[in-house]
Amino acid sequence: MEALFIFIAKSSALLVLFYCAYYLLLHKETFFNSNRWFLLAGLVTSVVLPFIVYTKVVWIDPAPVNVLNTNAISPLNNSQVSLRHIIEKESFDINWNYVLLAIYTIGFLILLIKFAIDFYSLNSVLKGKEIQQQADFKFVDIKENIAPFSYFEYIVYNSSMFTDSELENIIEHEKVHSDQYHTVDVLISRVFCVLFWFNPIMWLYKKAILQNLEFIADNEAAKKISDKKAYQYTLLKITTHESCVAITNHFYQSLIKKRIVMLSKNQSKKRNYWKYYAVIPALIAFVLLFQINTIAQQKETKERKEVVEKEDQIDVYKIKKTTTDQELKEIAEKLKKNHNIDIAVSEVKRNSANELIAIKVDIKKSAGQVQSFHIEGDKAIENCGIVVSTEDNGSKKINLFTDGDVDKPMVVANRVIEVSETNNPDVRTVPVAPPTPPTLPVFPSGPMPQAPNADMSKMPKPPVAPANHKDKVAMAKFEKEIAEFEKKREAFQPDMSAYEKQIEEIMSQREVVYEKEMAKYELAMEKFNADMEQKYGKDSKEYQLNMRQYEINMKQHEKDMKQQEKDMKLHERELKRMERDCRKS
Repeated sequence: MEALFIFIAKSSALLVLFYCAYYLLLHKETFFNSNRWFLLAGLVTSVVLPFIVYTKVVWIDPAPVNVLNTNAISPLNNSQVSLRHIIEKESFDINWNYVLLAIYTIGFLILLIKFAIDFYSLNSVLKGKEIQQQADFKFVDIKENIAPFSYFEYIVYNSSMFTDSELENIIEHEKVHSDQYHTVDVLISRVFCVLFWFNPIMWLYKKAILQNLEFIADNEAAKKISDKKAYQYTLLKITTHESCVAITNHFYQSLIKKRIVMLSKNQSKKRNYWKYYAVIPALIAFVLLFQINTIAQQKETKERKEVVEKEDQIDVYKIKKTTTDQELKEIAEKLKKNHNIDIAVSEVKRNSANELIAIKVDIKKSAGQVQSFHIEGDKAIENCGIVVSTEDNGSKKINLFTDGDVDKPMVVANRVIEVSETNNPDVRTVPVAPPTPPTLPVFPSGPMPQAPNADMSKMPKPPVAPANHKDKVAMAKFEKEIAEFEKKREAFQPDMSAYEKQIEEIMSQREVVYEKEMAKYELAMEKFNADMEQKYGKDSKEYQLNMRQYEINMKQHEKDMKQQEKDMKLHERELKRMERDCRKS
């Protein structure tokens, strides 16, 4: 559903781009046919371009791989259990995506029904009417008070409403519509209005298409008509006939003034064709901003390749209570074919439900080594089977698991593996441990520099003015003390400025380090999410659990940033306090 909304948003943006380019640069030009194809190209581009996506791969250094990780399969810790509990007990919340989709669907259906009604109205007008075929055109003379219109090869008019000269002008105009298939443009614009009904620019776009089609028909018809003024008078007369069929090219349009102006306008100069190419840089910018999908992938290292090769060298052959005799035979054949290991299955017993209650398996390798396991009881056996691992030197190592051990992690070839349920007793590759999520970086911390002269009691105190201001000796001494105090206070100010600058440099350096660590963390999380999705799928609890953990980490990141801002404000407050103390002194 998110992909649908993204597509609609991108298509709407492209429609806005083409309409703005047409309105600002082209709608006053007389390149009517070129404008027609430009507008249609805008509709096609708005549908096709959002599907064209370039995938860019960013290679990152892989996280260290611990081949001897015996803790790969471990119980969930308390935080993971809490997260799982949150997911399962999450309260009901409104899904706004479905609300928006419902609103869009209602508008879509209303306009679709209106579209169908327009087709029905057109069919009602044409049904049962006499048609006169002339060349490639079909003329229909009706009695209804409807403005003349064309629909593909049909040209419909009411001859009783016009004089012969006026009717000739109208027919020449409608012939252009019919001959150049303008009905296709009208239908396409209507379909886009149904799809993008919520976008007001689409309705203006449709109006621009219809207006330009009238300019084309007027321009071509005027070339074949000797009296252009009579044609313009015909346009004025038709303005009184506003009843028309919606999905057709009708002679009446509510833009008669513009049509007459365009008929009288001089042809545009060819050098203005550059305006059509002005949209290309905007399309390139759109592709660069929205149509490039960046994927983070880890570099393949030699150590990682060795681990993959080792994974491929471990096979599991599983025996369940429902395993048939034929399946036991197939397991023996595959062990012989793949690993040159002979097994003998004997003492097989089954209950009334045809479930295994007893089985003995003897395993003999080519070197003469023999291993066996025997299960017997009154109840159906639990899962058991054989794990074959191939060492680096080509030697085979066999591990047996019986009655429930299949559900527990076991050590094979110095690695912890886990055998999971399957409906196929054939060989399967043992799954590796789930990928380890990256650790959220912590904002760098450390001691901050001490403020200069933090002990304000040691600052020089201002001298006290003498009680008798007329005592010249006392006043001279007071002025001398004031001058010395001002010198000491001014000497204190550079220390405060240096301290403030030092604080800013330290915090700036820490922000740079932290942002780099966060960038690495986000790339690692993209790779981790891709691995989790591939291994478990988006709908699995493991994937949801890790996504919720990622959201918690990002909230912690925002909390750290807020704490950083708070610390900065505290330092600023301390500086202002010290400055106030200086001013008070």
